[in-house]
Amino acid sequence: MKAKILILCLLYASVLAYGQKNNKTTDKLSDEALLDLVQKQTIRYFWDFGHPKSGLARERSNVTFGYGHETCTIGGTGFGVMAIIVGVERGWIKREEGAERIRKIVNFLFKAQSYHGAFAHWMDGETGKTIPFGRKDDGADLVETAYLFQGLLCAREYFTKDNNTERDIRQKTTWMWDELEFDWFTRESVNQLYWHWSPNNGWAMNFELRGWNETLITYILGASSKRYPITREHYIKCWAQSDHFKNGKEFYGIKLPLGFDYGGPLFFSQYSFLGLDPRGLKDQYADYWQQNLNHTLINYKHCVINPNKFKGYGPNCWGLTASDNHEGYNAHAPDNDLGVITPTAALSAFPYTPKESMAALRYFYEEKGDKLWGEYGFKDAMNESKNWVAESYLAIDQGPIVVMIENHRTGLFWKLFMGIPEIQQGLKKLGFESPQMK
Repeated sequence: MKAKILILCLLYASVLAYGQKNNKTTDKLSDEALLDLVQKQTIRYFWDFGHPKSGLARERSNVTFGYGHETCTIGGTGFGVMAIIVGVERGWIKREEGAERIRKIVNFLFKAQSYHGAFAHWMDGETGKTIPFGRKDDGADLVETAYLFQGLLCAREYFTKDNNTERDIRQKTTWMWDELEFDWFTRESVNQLYWHWSPNNGWAMNFELRGWNETLITYILGASSKRYPITREHYIKCWAQSDHFKNGKEFYGIKLPLGFDYGGPLFFSQYSFLGLDPRGLKDQYADYWQQNLNHTLINYKHCVINPNKFKGYGPNCWGLTASDNHEGYNAHAPDNDLGVITPTAALSAFPYTPKESMAALRYFYEEKGDKLWGEYGFKDAMNESKNWVAESYLAIDQGPIVVMIENHRTGLFWKLFMGIPEIQQGLKKLGFESPQMK
């Protein structure tokens, strides 16, 4: 009953603010009040819309692409766990209720289908069985599992009280974490780390984790494992050995140290850094704050310059990343620009570009909110050239909005994750330095 009352209060507050916006009053929310509103509303995707039996994050809000509401996302669940922690930390969700929800998730995962300790990309939230992501992608997904544990390890650090619920979160998370066989995914090689394995198709996917992309967190966690670690050689010989790892060229007058030309979709600078703190994080290849900042600024400048002359683009409307679009789904980037602006791109960039991200937030809410704002925050994407706005919300897009805004405001998850002793050891092992490393 208390949870229902809290949800109704949140809904009333958001509806009131929404009505004020649509009435075109001269009163505007302060920056802090607007950030509060966006975080509160977006958390509802995971709190209200989480799977009723398992608590896992559903893949998306709409039933499309041939799957339904039983389809839950493992990586998105990790993001959702972090979003719920924000709700607890800010007093929007009672600590006991937030802990119970995360305990529910952890207990379900503890009994769910896994492969050498790793989970599949999609899981049935009712049964815990794998839902194939593709014809041969019907087993372990190491990267999605890494996103999950980025969130669960933060929950283990956050819920430290000596009661049954919080002890259960810590114990079950540690047991699952210790049983994740990162070394299995090397296929006993010193220079390879693989994304997938299937009990039906073995290594048929044959996809190595070579960078620069969204998978850095997998190497950090793999090196941090106590029982089944990967080595520094895997990081150097697989991750850093790629024709799209080092860059060094300038785009729109901004130098890009690593990655594809123009940087690729913005989630590259976001997913791994929900917990991993890029501030002062360096190794032999890059300064990762500079990498992520420059990547974001290239994306921003592309939208401002708008070489393709798409409608709506500008300093208040920017952000290209993977999302739904008017044709289906795509990984949008400056060199793959279809006129689609995705709110999570600019909003999850708040730590890097606070001024530019706030300008985008105000535009999305104050100018486009009548179509773009809804029950779970901002809808997934829009294309003004096509007069199209998504009706969907996606877990992997909603979660980073909440988490990265919180990192911008308080650094909460950067403190939690970087304070984990195993993570510090893993970073040292791979040759990283950081002000947060002891």
